[in-house]
Amino acid sequence: MDTRDEVRDFLRTRRERITPQQVGLPDFGGARRVKGLRREELALVAGMSVDYYIRLERGNLTGVSESVLESLSRALRLDDAEHAHLFDLARLQNASSATRRKTPTSKVRPNVQRVLDSMTAPAWVRNGRSDFLAGNALARALYAPLFLASSGTPNTARFAFLDPRGKDFWREWDVVASDMVAVLRAEAARSPFDKGLTDLIGELSTRSEAFRQRWAAHGVMRHNTGTKRLHHPEVGDLDLTYESMELVTDTGLTLVVYGAEPGSPSDERLQLLANLTATAAATTVPEPEDA
Repeated sequence: MDTRDEVRDFLRTRRERITPQQVGLPDFGGARRVKGLRREELALVAGMSVDYYIRLERGNLTGVSESVLESLSRALRLDDAEHAHLFDLARLQNASSATRRKTPTSKVRPNVQRVLDSMTAPAWVRNGRSDFLAGNALARALYAPLFLASSGTPNTARFAFLDPRGKDFWREWDVVASDMVAVLRAEAARSPFDKGLTDLIGELSTRSEAFRQRWAAHGVMRHNTGTKRLHHPEVGDLDLTYESMELVTDTGLTLVVYGAEPGSPSDERLQLLANLTATAAATTVPEPEDA
C-alpha cells in the first residue's frame, strides 16, 4: 500500500462528504465548484493553516502530533473506525523499519479450537483478511457454501465477490460486500506487510468490478457487532446477531460468535441445523486404519 496515496485519498474523500452547514459555516448559495468543504474551510474548522492542511492532504503525516490528528478527526467528523484508520496511517508513515515488520498470525492454537468445540453457538476464528481459519461443527455447517468453493483456505471476501453462491448466501449482499471492503481497507493500514492480504486485495481488484468500485470509496470499518441475514441451503433464512472479540494472545485473530433471538424462527432453524449436523456426525463411519 502506498501510504501517501492512501492518506491523500482518505482525507479528500472524507472532506468531500461534509457540507458547510454540518460544521457551522455560512453557505451563501450558488453552485459550489467542489464537493463538500473547500480545503481552506476544513483548515479553518480544524484550527490549522491552509498550507499545513494542504501538506496533510498531499499525504504527508510525517511528524504530525496526536493533537493535530485529533483536531483533524473532529473536523472531518470521523467515526471510531475512521479515527482509528487515520491514526494507523500516521503510525505506519512514522514507523521505523524495526517496528514495521510485525505480521499477523494465521495459526489457531489447539486450546482455541477446544474452546470453539465447547460452544453450542456457531463460533469461528478469522484473521484480518477474512480467512475462515477454525470453527466448531455448527459454524462449519452454517458456512457450508463457503467450503464448496475452490480449494485452499476458505475466505469470505473471495466467496462474496468471486463465487456466484455468495449473493444467494448473504440476503443483504450489497451491505455485506461494502462492509467487507471497508474491513479489508482498515486491515491494510494495520497490517501493511501481510503479503496474503496484499495478494487478496490485488486478486479481488483484478477480478471484480464490484470490489474495485467499493475500494475506490475509501470506506473503513471494524466488525465488532451486528446482524447477518443469511440464506442457508438446508434450513432457509436466518437472521443472526454476531459478536466479535479479538484474541489478545494471537495477533490479528478474531473470534466471531453467532446467535438468534430466543424462540424466533431463526432460533428454530438454527437448532434444526445443529440437529442435522449432530446426526450427520453420529452416522459418519470412520475410515479403517491401514493394517
